Amino acid sequence: MKTYLVGGAVRDALLGLEVKDRDWVVVGENAESMAARGFQPVGKDFPVFLHPQTHEEYALARTERKTAKGYAGFAFHADKEVTLEQDLQRRDLTINAMAQDSDGLIIDPFGGRQDLENGILRHVSPAFAEDPVRILRIARLAARYGFEIAPETMVLMKNMVADGEADALVAERVWQELAKGLMERKPRRMMEVLRECGALKVLLPEVDALFGVPQRADYHPEIDCGIHTLMVLQCAADMDLSLPERYAALLHYLGKALTPPDILPKHHGHDINGVVPVRTVNERLRAPKHCSELAELVCRWHIIFHQVGQLKASTIIDVLKKTDAFRRSERFQTALNVCIADVRGRLHFEHAPYPQREHWLSLLAAANEVDAGAIAGMCRQANQPHLIAQKIDEARLEKIKPLHHSYQKQYKQ
Repeated sequence: MKTYLVGGAVRDALLGLEVKDRDWVVVGENAESMAARGFQPVGKDFPVFLHPQTHEEYALARTERKTAKGYAGFAFHADKEVTLEQDLQRRDLTINAMAQDSDGLIIDPFGGRQDLENGILRHVSPAFAEDPVRILRIARLAARYGFEIAPETMVLMKNMVADGEADALVAERVWQELAKGLMERKPRRMMEVLRECGALKVLLPEVDALFGVPQRADYHPEIDCGIHTLMVLQCAADMDLSLPERYAALLHYLGKALTPPDILPKHHGHDINGVVPVRTVNERLRAPKHCSELAELVCRWHIIFHQVGQLKASTIIDVLKKTDAFRRSERFQTALNVCIADVRGRLHFEHAPYPQREHWLSLLAAANEVDAGAIAGMCRQANQPHLIAQKIDEARLEKIKPLHHSYQKQYKQ
């Protein structure tokens, strides 16, 4: 039985990176002979088997043929006559179309090693255009490695989008690749690649619409709302924030694409105006609840969080309640993390301080010192249950006033 290590494991080993998953291709076998060797079949659409000892995946060498639009429209052919090179040729990129034999020899029929050394993402064959998921995957790999896209590959991607292949992508696959890309080292690069080939306008038109929208140069020297969004996203990655936080960073500015021309470039109300498009994106992508909720929260409240020094103490209590900070303090904290990225995701503001975060958290901690249960008990005992909420707010107000006044005095807001 001839087996070869293939794909990402070979690629990452050549890059000197940790190999997390290993995939194998088997040449000269069929389903019956694999089963006779103790391999367990797991693939429905094409023959994949689990090794009886290591439980790693072994796939029979196969070819594929496009049968319909979309990522699922393929027919596969696997038998003993399919060669290793034929199997490698069906893969997306040259850097993924390398194999390694049992002696450690690299089999590289399409120049993947040279492209790896030069930092180039290049398609193996015109068959790349048959699977629209590859548009997302190549953008994600660009975000991971910082590689450039070969000009001929970018032309192919643009043609795929123009031919409607990107429209055939289903929400689950888009989210799967987007989530992975957001968690890469340079997620900004993923958005740049998607925008260059036209896929961003199809998959995330609300984000694409931000490019070319101006804003005040004194607050935003980068001026362009789309550029700011990419800077915020990258700042969130540089801060090592979680997926929900990075997703919120990507969507926090959507309201600015809806600002009427007569109030440009100040964009008053973009926080409130952004809620509907954020919800639209969440629904289209079927984003997980913890991601969608944080994205909406950050969009709606990030301006208020920034302007805490201008708020009355009574307004502070109202904001803490409306953002559900008393019950979900951890989510409140993550929203403030995104606000740091928002402030620092500006040209020349990369190291700007953000005292608002600590102030909000100190205000929340002080308000939480109030024993709401005890107050509720006293109100009921006095036959005044209708005053419970009011009395709790009053007690919280007394707790936060000294802190807030001190903050306002220090920052003169």
